[in-house]
Amino acid sequence: MVSGHVQGNGKIGGTLSVGKSAHWEGDISARQAVLAGQVIGKIVVEDKLEISASAVITGEIVAKILAIANGARIEGEVTVTSGKPILKFEEKRAG
Repeated sequence: MVSGHVQGNGKIGGTLSVGKSAHWEGDISARQAVLAGQVIGKIVVEDKLEISASAVITGEIVAKILAIANGARIEGEVTVTSGKPILKFEEKRAG
């Protein structure tokens, strides 16, 4: 779980969680990820990537499965490697 400021690239073997108040500048590689904060850089996720409504993403996204909450802001190219459609959802979690 990241809740502060990270500058640099990261490779996470498990699940990465970037909190609402977090800010990550750099490329991210992870097995799974849930992003709620701000990320500037390329994001590569082997399995499922969930982008919360509060997220602001600037950069390329590559994921096998992608779910995006209504309200999330994404600026950059998005590639879903499984060929499945992007799942859009209304966020119900209390943040």
